[in-house]
Amino acid sequence: MCGHDVIASVRAQVLSRRHLLLGGAAAGAAVTAASLAPPRAAAQTAGGTIRDLTHTLSPDFPTFFGEPQFAIEQLFHFDKDGFNLFKYTVNEHTGTHVDAPLHFSADGQSVDEIPVDNLMAPLAVVDIAAKAAEDPDAQVTPDDLKAWIAANGDIPERACVALYSGWERFVSSDKFRNVGDDGKMHFPGFHVEAAQMLIEETSAVGIAVDTLSLDYGPSPDFATHYKWLPTNRWGVECVAGLGELPPTGATIILGAPKHAGGSGGPARVFALV
Repeated sequence: MCGHDVIASVRAQVLSRRHLLLGGAAAGAAVTAASLAPPRAAAQTAGGTIRDLTHTLSPDFPTFFGEPQFAIEQLFHFDKDGFNLFKYTVNEHTGTHVDAPLHFSADGQSVDEIPVDNLMAPLAVVDIAAKAAEDPDAQVTPDDLKAWIAANGDIPERACVALYSGWERFVSSDKFRNVGDDGKMHFPGFHVEAAQMLIEETSAVGIAVDTLSLDYGPSPDFATHYKWLPTNRWGVECVAGLGELPPTGATIILGAPKHAGGSGGPARVFALV
């Protein structure tokens, strides 16, 4: 499925939902009831299911550097001021977040310059969870990509290729950073040769991981970051819920922030299945 097909599909879903909203009092009542229902990780749409791929950001969310990178202060209180307002301070690369090309290049696209057409993409989920269970330093390699292609067909045009390692289950513990006796972190990532293969043989616009970095934990040189991002492709780190998605057929929507000159930022990421 190409980018334009994805956009057309989502547009059709939006129009279908709009038609339902205009369908009369009964439909209006149903919408009202739905708006009062508690939030869910997966919601039904006219065209399928929406799945949230975003971890909730809090001051204690694990970070690459091991120190808190998110702080929040309430400046106005509803009971006193009639409204709530918070001020937050955040490192761009905290929680579920996007790496813009500028993050690892001198003149790549900043986060506000990423073309909006690139923020919605067919999703190819490469499952290396079994390998990661045996070796925390497991990486997506060209062989993993070839195995995915053999099982599922070609990687879709303008896709996001996501690494599923199952690492999100450690997000509330020190195991998410997994610092070893050697003082290095140990978690899965993309091998630089896999990034090179995607650049040379596909039109993929993004890669995603359920860990703290596009590179595996003990990487000494951020080789995958330096290979991938300067080509004006994006990355997403700390993605949730990939294990609930099929290998192919879903569409990822990246709600990237849009601050001038940014190298990335916390994002709301979800998938249409």
